[in-house]
Amino acid sequence: MSAKRQAEIARSFGAASDYAAQARMQRIAADMLAQRVAALGLDAPHLLEIGCGTGFLTSAMRMRGMGGEWLVTDLSPAMVDRCRETMGDDPALHFARFDAASGDAPSGGPFDIVTASLAVQWLGPLEPVVERMLGWLKPGGHLIFNTLGSRTFAAWNAALAQAGAKPGTLPLEDAAHIAAIRPDLQAAATHIELLQEDHADARAFLSALRGIGATVPAPGHRPVSAAALRGAMRQLDADAREDGVVRIGYELVTCHYTRPL
Repeated sequence: MSAKRQAEIARSFGAASDYAAQARMQRIAADMLAQRVAALGLDAPHLLEIGCGTGFLTSAMRMRGMGGEWLVTDLSPAMVDRCRETMGDDPALHFARFDAASGDAPSGGPFDIVTASLAVQWLGPLEPVVERMLGWLKPGGHLIFNTLGSRTFAAWNAALAQAGAKPGTLPLEDAAHIAAIRPDLQAAATHIELLQEDHADARAFLSALRGIGATVPAPGHRPVSAAALRGAMRQLDADAREDGVVRIGYELVTCHYTRPL
């Protein structure tokens, strides 16, 4: 992934001042992942977190009693600062800006656990990303993360198609393809779950995306015209409305690998 695109992603998330309030699904996903990481039962693991954001996963793991020296990182310096502020004075937590897509190894490795909540989809094609992160583990270490599958935003993508437009959001990989990555090193079956988030209408959904900084377009995407955008919003309001709200789906894919001894 180019340095220019990584800088664009970092700026977008770093500028999302309302992230913690808007990122409801991200908080849920982080809590679900923290439960899985804590269930490993490792005593004071040396842990690396990729894409810490404002600290949803970091705090959820600490709240479950997990100790150990951790390196908590994000591509965005602003997000690193917010996570540090969220976590307060914890001398066992070390914070750093780290570009996990650069090909460079993080400092302080190898690690007992490498984890990330809704971050790896921003790092490029997942298969080489998994291989790279496995290399940051100690023998017997655990790589456990969640990401989004291609059924995410299906209703919005369908509404765009009806309006004659293409989605500009990040292209996501098929869950079956994700589940087929390095089956020889999978410690558990890939878990796939479709979660729903309710919004008042299409405008509120798009506002929430802007609020968390998740609007960096796919490479080469041409902006949707104002007329097509309005048409897609009307279509979404008509097609995805249930019980007075617009329901948006997130396909949450959770993966768990171990590095051989």
